[in-house]
Order: sequence, then C-alpha cells, then structure tokens
Amino acid sequence: MGAHSRKPLVVVTGASQGIGAAIARAFSAEVPGVRLALVARSAANLASVARACAGLGAQAAAFSCDVSNEGAVGEMAAAVRRRFGAVDVLVNNAGKYFGAPFLGTSAADFDRMLSTNLRSLFLVTRAFAPGMIRRRRGDIFNMGSVAGLNAYPGASAYSAAKFGVAGLSKSMRAEFKDKGVRVCCVHPGATVSPSWRGSGVPSGRMMPAEDVALAFIALYRMTRRTVVEEMVLRPQLGDL
Repeated sequence: MGAHSRKPLVVVTGASQGIGAAIARAFSAEVPGVRLALVARSAANLASVARACAGLGAQAAAFSCDVSNEGAVGEMAAAVRRRFGAVDVLVNNAGKYFGAPFLGTSAADFDRMLSTNLRSLFLVTRAFAPGMIRRRRGDIFNMGSVAGLNAYPGASAYSAAKFGVAGLSKSMRAEFKDKGVRVCCVHPGATVSPSWRGSGVPSGRMMPAEDVALAFIALYRMTRRTVVEEMVLRPQLGDL
C-alpha cells in the first residue's frame, strides 16, 4: 500500500496451515523485507511456515496462542510488540469450520464456533487496533465466508459466526474510517484447505489457497485513498 518508511509488520492469525499459511507466504514473496508475526495454536506447524517465509525473504517469527482466550491474546500482543514494534497490518484469519444441522448442533458446538471464528477476531483486533489508531495508519483484513453472506444448510453455527464477522467488520469500518485505518472483510467460497479434508470434493473444484492469498496482496497494495470494504471470491463453477 504505497511507500513505507520502514518494512511493514504483518500479523497473521491462523497462520499454521491453509489460507493463513498461504497469506503469510504471499506477503513474504510479494512485499520485499516484510516482517511477519505468525499466530496459531500449533507451535510446530507455525515454525515450519516461519521457515518457509524466511526462505522467501521475510523476517518471520512464530507466536503460539489460542486467540479465543483473552489473557493469551494479551500476552501474544505484548510479545509481538516487544519483538517487532508497531503493527501495520492485521489479518484475522483464525477460524474453524463445523458442519451440522441446526437441531444437531449442541450449545457447546455453537459456543465453540462463535468463540473460534468471532470472539477471536474481536480480541485480536482490540489488542492491535489502538496502536494503528494512534499512528493514524493501518489495515485490518477479516476472514469472512460466503457462509456469512448466504444461508447454507448443515452449517448453522459456522454461518452464524461468519455473519457475525461480516457485521463486526462493517461496524469496525464505520468507526475506524476517519482514523486512518482501513477495514476489509474477505468472503471466500470453497478453498483447498484442511476444512475440506475428507469431504470427497476434488481439489480442482475449489479455489487454490494461493489465489485467495493473492487477493489480500492486491487489497493491501491500493493507495491509502481507497478501501475495498468487502470482497467475495468463489470457485469458477460457483458454490458447492
């Protein structure tokens, strides 16, 4: 996004696999000298992604954290600031899919979907947005889903959480737009990722995670005068 006086610091949650890892690799390859704070629960997977990003020229560090836990998020954010300083870009990608009919969804399942997909986004943004607002510059990318735009049978809890992400993103956009912070919600359809493992859907019917990641780079590179508030990505043949 225009010229930076220093190399941008990008925080990516859910960076240990799937789309999150692809986004981390894309920033590494496309933004020279980028610094990456990679966040997820799996320390081993994070370390592997960090090595791959370093091989592409990034300065990458792993921060193991359960982003649905308020205390853990506070500790992670403090560790990121100690290591790297101010955050320029936040990619709220952490999330998990759960498929079940409405009447087959327990209260615990429902709470887990809200916590993993929506509460986590709230907590991490609350940790990093104040610094962006103080500097009057920053970018927040929230990972939505086409399931947060349309109803899909058999995924009530997940859909409710992603509709929440879409709504929270709109609220953040309204509150942050005069503070120099851009907010964008990206809604991908079926993407090759661990969520689809064992589904029987051929990978050729879905979008590559690398394509979704490149969309984030395109959004990031626009001038500060422009924000894409929402982006919808779908497989060429449409939803599954």
